[in-house]
Amino acid sequence: MSNPFEDADALYLVLVNDEGQYSLWPAGIAVPAGWDTAHEADSRANCLEYVEAQWTDMRPESLVRAERA
Repeated sequence: MSNPFEDADALYLVLVNDEGQYSLWPAGIAVPAGWDTAHEADSRANCLEYVEAQWTDMRPESLVRAERA
């Protein structure tokens, strides 16, 4: 069985959590608790492009807020 997280031909979702962290997720697997869909099912390449455009600051949101305080 191949790894569904590394299948270049599969469809993926882009998920985001409340810390603003992103993850590629196989479209056929239920979204885990604590994550929301940020980009609907698409090719792995398009999902990676979306993540690269959106996730410009790798710091968790709680750290960003703490640094501003």
